[in-house]
Amino acid sequence: MAARQWTQEQRARQAEIIRQWQPWGKSTGPRTHGGKAVSSKNVLVGNANRQKALEQAKAELKVAQAKILKLSGKKEKLTDWERFEQFVKTLSF
Repeated sequence: MAARQWTQEQRARQAEIIRQWQPWGKSTGPRTHGGKAVSSKNVLVGNANRQKALEQAKAELKVAQAKILKLSGKKEKLTDWERFEQFVKTLSF
């Protein structure tokens, strides 16, 4: 969906409406103990998602490392820098 194209007059009018409305003054966050308890758990969802993404990236890296080792014919392990360089080459931008 394309972004709306505001004229200068529309932008000025909307800015004045928002200044009078002041929605930032009405935002209070959770008020009840139950709401505060639920809100305090939000960080756990974010952490769980980040942890899952990190574990998936580590698994993908191990697969890529195994492929690189197999293709290179090397018997010894690659250095961290060699692994990084090979991994970057496998990325498609």
